[in-house]
Amino acid sequence: MPISPNFTSIFSKDWEINFTQCMPNEYLKYTDLCNILQLTAAAHSELGGISFSDMQEFNQAWVLSRMRVEINELPKWKDVVTVKTWINTLENSRSVRALELYVNDKKIVGCETFWAVFNTKIRRPQALALPFAHFELYPEQKATEKPFSKININNETEMVFEKVVALSDLDIVNHVNNVKYLEWCLDFLDLELILNQKIESFEMNFLKELSLKDKVVIHENLTSDAMVFSITKEEKTCFALLLNLE
Repeated sequence: MPISPNFTSIFSKDWEINFTQCMPNEYLKYTDLCNILQLTAAAHSELGGISFSDMQEFNQAWVLSRMRVEINELPKWKDVVTVKTWINTLENSRSVRALELYVNDKKIVGCETFWAVFNTKIRRPQALALPFAHFELYPEQKATEKPFSKININNETEMVFEKVVALSDLDIVNHVNNVKYLEWCLDFLDLELILNQKIESFEMNFLKELSLKDKVVIHENLTSDAMVFSITKEEKTCFALLLNLE
């Protein structure tokens, strides 16, 4: 699609939280929070002419490499939230995008994401084939207090679950959707930590893609104020999640 006449380099979109997105305590699920953030990024890229459909003409897609989310509080059922987003950096095959979520003009979530351009045929990173100079960049305008980082995985991890990737885990790029990794790990977290909103921030590193029928193992490592989950395939780490707790 051509660049929309409504395109702006800083974009915002409203979403109403519905009951299917909420936990039993009526607050937004962490997984659906990530979905809303990414759907806003996708809407911005569509207006700017670098959406999934645009990129598929060159067998390309944006894939998430790292994500950090800082949470003051979660929105709840029937809240109308505003997500604001802009790009910090964009060059060749990589981009850093910032996102903020507001309720009644109060910022309650900040997020920093790192994206890579991925060729969906050869399954390798590749320089973006579409023009992007019309995006104004805001390298100094940060959405989080800390940037995303490389998660250190302790070798003394405990195996908590084995799983085979199912069709319901896949997305349009034909690999496990990034939010699915988070969902798998949070299912093994103490229920009270989730329902009482004890997660102050979390980071995700996406290291290797997973495909249908892949056999994976979920591991965890606990400390007094943080938890690290990792997912491996054939003893190679594909994903890491760091949860910082109150």
